Amino acid sequence: MTTYVWDYLPEYEKEKDDILDAVATVFASGRLVLGESVSGFEEEFAAYHGGGRCTGVDNGTNALKLALEALGVGPGDEVITVSNTAAPTVVAIVSTGATPVFVDVREEDFLIDPEQVEAAVTERTKVLLPVHLYGQCADMEPLRRIAERHGLRILEDCAQAHGARHHGRLAGTMGDAAAFSFYPTKVLGAYGDGGAVLTADEETDRALRQLRYYGMDKVYYVVRTPGHNARLDEVQAEILRRKLTRLDSYVEGRNAVARRYEQGLGDLTGPGGLLLPATNPGNSHVYYVYVVRHPRRDEIIEALKAHDVSLNISYPWPVHTMSGFAHLGWGPGSLPVTERLAGEIFSLPMYPSLPEDVQERVITALRSVLAAL
Repeated sequence: MTTYVWDYLPEYEKEKDDILDAVATVFASGRLVLGESVSGFEEEFAAYHGGGRCTGVDNGTNALKLALEALGVGPGDEVITVSNTAAPTVVAIVSTGATPVFVDVREEDFLIDPEQVEAAVTERTKVLLPVHLYGQCADMEPLRRIAERHGLRILEDCAQAHGARHHGRLAGTMGDAAAFSFYPTKVLGAYGDGGAVLTADEETDRALRQLRYYGMDKVYYVVRTPGHNARLDEVQAEILRRKLTRLDSYVEGRNAVARRYEQGLGDLTGPGGLLLPATNPGNSHVYYVYVVRHPRRDEIIEALKAHDVSLNISYPWPVHTMSGFAHLGWGPGSLPVTERLAGEIFSLPMYPSLPEDVQERVITALRSVLAAL
């Protein structure tokens, strides 16, 4: 049987009764759109993060897009971010009419390099958009100092970092707003699409609630500003409410899987060998994906197929090299670290319900393939 990077079925078997009860609760409620499940999840998700306001939306891409618009981003503006990310980060920026400006990432942690950010700031820069990638937070202190010096806003991309902490602060609590995705693979995943935006600012939250509902302000058919149809679904919200109570246990489960990888593969690391994820000082990692690195990545992935192990690459094509963003003018060689990583990184299976025997099979297969290189 082939081993894949992610599988929701083991978790579903454990949580089936609660998930189906969540669905039944919504169907029996008499309210299928923007009802008690959405408002309840919004309150509980905000409370998990220590307060503030939460606006539920239909997916993580729109969480980013609506957050950017609520922060005043539009045509002519620039947003500084990274290319080593999922494409939706950049799709959201472009969809507002703004221009993404890329900076490279750091070699050791694959996260935005704050030392390159200030040089990228221009008079058109409006927002810094750091991505908390793979399950750990970007280095926020220098980014906040840059934002303060230049009067910029910070939007955190937290799609991969539910429950992660940076010097004790949860991802999503260190900027002006934070966007989350609840795609099924996420640390807190729905059974379909979903997203949310956190903010401590009342005016930003008010704008978000208008934007997700056509631009209407409470009174149906009265549009205050052109918006979108981007509401979080009641069924997904109710499922997320149930799963939010288990978020910390999901994080613990992912860390247990990461520790077993460290124990099973740690002796293979070194220059020119396999590199395992590094957790920065002050960070707690939630291991959305377990990304390793090897200069002969493609050979390794091909050889693992003979062991019925199918692995993923997050991400094989930096966003700035994609044909859909060629008009931005970032050619090959413009972000050397990002481009080098794209040829070497790959992800091992990672989810909290990953059976230990399956993980051991992955470790054994990878050791065998590496030994034969």
